[in-house]
Amino acid sequence: MLNHSILTIVTFLPAAGAIIVALLPRRGRVIQWFSLLVTLAFFLLTIRLALQFAYGQAGFQFEIDRAWIATPHIQYHLGLDGLSLWLLVLTGFLAPIGVLTSWRVIDHHAKEFYFYFLLQQTAMAGIFVALDLFLFYAFWELSLVPMAILIAMFGRKRGSAAALKFFLYTFLPSALFLAGILWLYGRTGTFDFVALQGILSGGSGLFSSQALLWISLAFLIAFAVKVPVFPLHGWLSDTFSEAPTAMAMVVAGKLGLYSILRFNLGLFPAQSRREAPWMIALAVIGILYGALLALVEREMKRLAAYAAVSGLGFCVLGIFCFSLTGLDGAVYQTVNEGIIGAALLILFGFVYERFGSDEIATYGGLAARLPRLATFFVITALALVGLPLLNGFVGEFLVLSGSFPGHTGWVTAATVGVILSACYMLHVTQRLFYQRETAIVRPESASDLNVREHLTIWPLALVMLAMGVAVPVWMRAIDGAMRQYAQPAAAVLTSPPLPPASPNAVRKESARAGDGRFEAAPLAVKR
Repeated sequence: MLNHSILTIVTFLPAAGAIIVALLPRRGRVIQWFSLLVTLAFFLLTIRLALQFAYGQAGFQFEIDRAWIATPHIQYHLGLDGLSLWLLVLTGFLAPIGVLTSWRVIDHHAKEFYFYFLLQQTAMAGIFVALDLFLFYAFWELSLVPMAILIAMFGRKRGSAAALKFFLYTFLPSALFLAGILWLYGRTGTFDFVALQGILSGGSGLFSSQALLWISLAFLIAFAVKVPVFPLHGWLSDTFSEAPTAMAMVVAGKLGLYSILRFNLGLFPAQSRREAPWMIALAVIGILYGALLALVEREMKRLAAYAAVSGLGFCVLGIFCFSLTGLDGAVYQTVNEGIIGAALLILFGFVYERFGSDEIATYGGLAARLPRLATFFVITALALVGLPLLNGFVGEFLVLSGSFPGHTGWVTAATVGVILSACYMLHVTQRLFYQRETAIVRPESASDLNVREHLTIWPLALVMLAMGVAVPVWMRAIDGAMRQYAQPAAAVLTSPPLPPASPNAVRKESARAGDGRFEAAPLAVKR
């Protein structure tokens, strides 16, 4: 019985907790402790899903499909597969970390903060499990409201302006998405993702290829803004700068990337391939543009925002190369960006809490006084630049190796972004921790990480290492889900390969063509 309703429980547990938070008294830290218990329970339930997930089984699991609204015909349809599994677990994993991060920072309006924070968790969980387009849209819009409110309430300098920019950037493209959903419903009479996938893949005469292209673009624009894909990233730097750390670390990346994979590639595969050249170009431009801006950025959280724009470009590149290795890498890197980005923002937050300055130039010599904080920052920086044995290496390697055969020029340019990421992360690490002390910020008065801060950052560091060395644990679910979106290796190549020089080379080439993979990507799980 629990497994039959577990997705409903997982999705709405944080919302139930938010309602109770609204009724709790404001004295002491009752609200913080209760919110922590709710988010821990949320995380443990997502772990239960991962433990009971049938790896290798096609289709959706833990599925619930019931009639909800008769007119229009809307189903309460939830399900989980290898694409959404680890993104849902990531959401649960970051939730208690967000509470611990906010424990002392949110010292006013705590009830309002944790109410909207928990509501945000329900919205994100619903996005990953909803299989009815109307239900998905409801969760999608719900995810915008708590973020905008909390940016306005807790912004440091320009909170109201940043909240308005975030809301307009993300809400207006959602109107295109809604129009596309309603158009599909008007033609098919259903919002159900599985039913629509069957209708669209069956070559129904209900749609012209041009109409489907326009609907696909409506979906893609709405999702690309939420990634964000260059040049639709204008809201991100202000949001990172103004939002509380617990909210900033979940706002970018996984919602938009998941939606592109699920709905654009799932419903409009042919149209997505027509859009691929433009998306690959924008992805690589975003990788370089974000890295160059991060290299010259003077504020810590804005640097994290531009690093996110650059890093998420690799995910977009992996999606639109349509090779199995690249798609596996894109999903893996989406999870990586959630982990690494959260750690970077949290560590910047620790520095800001101690000294009250976001200007990188005001710091220097912090490692002597804060060696533990410096150690975790170095680990995070190395994960971001793709050091082997840490998670960032695996995702970037799979994306680049999977994309290279068909898009050699673009991937070569994207590789420059890897070099630039090392430049800006090593520069900021040296500037904050190892350069000579400045007269502006003196580290003598600061203390190193306390117990709560250790509990916040240790799990992130351990996951960075685990995902760098135990890749099959995550990949066995991702790989099975991505096979339906991949095309054979031969179709990805834009020019014929050179003739093999020996019989052994012939056998290797045949093996690569047979399973749609490239030998250059040995980390991908082979079945």
